[in-house]
Amino acid sequence: MANPVRITFLGGLGEIGRNCAAFELDGRIVLLDCGLMFPEADMLGVDLVLPDFTWLRENADRVDGCVLSHGHEDHVGALSFLLRELSFPIYGSALSLGIARNRIEEAGLLQRTEFIAVEDGERRRIGPFDVEFIPVTHSVPDGFATAWHTPQGVILHSGDWKLDLTPVDGRTTDLARIGQIAASSGIRLVLADSTNAEEEGHTRSERSIGASLASLFAAARGQRIVTACFASHIHRIQQIADVAVAEGRMVATLGLSMKKNVRLARDLGRLRIPDDRICDVADIENVAPGELCVISTGSQGEPLSALARMAANENKWLRVGAGDTIILSSHPIPGNETSVGKVIDGLHRLGADVVHSGIADVHVTGHAKAEEIKTLISIADPEWLIPVHGEYRHMIHHGRLAVSVGLLEDDVMVCADGDQVELSDKGLARVGEVPAGYLYVDGVVGDVNHGVLRDHRVLADEGVVVVIVTVDVRSGKVIAGPEIVTRGWVHAPEAEDLLDEARRRVTTAIERSGDTDFDTLKRVVRKALAAFVNERTRRKPMIVPVVMEA
Repeated sequence: MANPVRITFLGGLGEIGRNCAAFELDGRIVLLDCGLMFPEADMLGVDLVLPDFTWLRENADRVDGCVLSHGHEDHVGALSFLLRELSFPIYGSALSLGIARNRIEEAGLLQRTEFIAVEDGERRRIGPFDVEFIPVTHSVPDGFATAWHTPQGVILHSGDWKLDLTPVDGRTTDLARIGQIAASSGIRLVLADSTNAEEEGHTRSERSIGASLASLFAAARGQRIVTACFASHIHRIQQIADVAVAEGRMVATLGLSMKKNVRLARDLGRLRIPDDRICDVADIENVAPGELCVISTGSQGEPLSALARMAANENKWLRVGAGDTIILSSHPIPGNETSVGKVIDGLHRLGADVVHSGIADVHVTGHAKAEEIKTLISIADPEWLIPVHGEYRHMIHHGRLAVSVGLLEDDVMVCADGDQVELSDKGLARVGEVPAGYLYVDGVVGDVNHGVLRDHRVLADEGVVVVIVTVDVRSGKVIAGPEIVTRGWVHAPEAEDLLDEARRRVTTAIERSGDTDFDTLKRVVRKALAAFVNERTRRKPMIVPVVMEA
């Protein structure tokens, strides 16, 4: 009887982001990806969302490494947080490692890991696993599907992928190798990207964007052009640079991550821009508008990004206006539509022309659509399928596609974050659950708990009322105040009568209590003021009592 393989899903199921799974064999653990998610609209005061690392902390001594499928933040962005608590080597393509390294270095954690580069088609022994790295095409170069050769047979994880027969770098998805594995040893389990399972047909080639960009650049001759895209989208950056150079323009990067990724990709030979066509953003004032193309971060409307600052007319290096053309070569991630819309509005107010995916073909997806997904499943011919990487509806549609090409409904298992599944001689089965909730990050501090998030929501929705009062420690009498300061509850200059009544209510409550214990007095003040506020305004702001002794 062969030893079973257990897979624990720590993120990426039922959501876009936080991709992280743990493969377990013979008591050892190897991670596949460790990504973050950007906050939703109701996550006030939250900058990033991470997987719950509780289970990994509890099993820290069993973790032998982390395999990166590719370099996007939703697959590598949480490493700089996990490495604060665990130490392990990281395996991936040189580009993926370079992108991950930037964040890890910023966090001062380089000593906690080792970066081990792998090549297309290479097989590596990582802990108890024999892992094979199979090239796939995605919107970032050098992505991998991974074939995990185990005592239970081959487990194939697709990574983020699509079928692009004319990719910018000529590196196609290696369906031949997947078919070879299926025909020889067979594939027992496939875990595959579900993002576009609802979308019919095939994705367009990334190369198709080049023609659209060429038309837009031609139409904007004589004007300064600013393009915005993901800093990791090296293929898109290559096409923008190619068109810019063909039009006789200089290329400048704007945004720290864009600058770092362009330098990294050029050093690795993944991005080709002639040295004499690159200029520093600090020197763009010396370049004529019609001879300049700026490639910027901020395509998702991030509040502090280069493009958002541009839209607010606050960018240090670039002030846009009439005669400028801004091209957003991206599509808003679900939840970011409002932020992107505000940036577009701000750019229009400054007089710039803005082109985005809603009005022009300036973006194509990096994820497989329905016909491509069916092709992969048909070639892999697995015994079981677990849809991953997508919202719940995406995974359900992925399962239906699998059934349409021959899998039985019982051979498709739709899981959730926290689920543990085990592949054994008996088949595939759910065997347990681990904590897999959200870990919120505010700034660089992790573990913003649900109580803090709830406080953020109260402050945003209902406001805050601070009451400051000085009490005689011996008699319990009020000798100064109460002073009431409010933000977001009522506008103080227009509500003096209401605030006077609130002061009287607090004073009466303190004196009736007759208590001189300050913790007790704080509770008395909070209760009295909360009751008054609710009674008079039907609102529930945060009440902050400050009781001082005299």
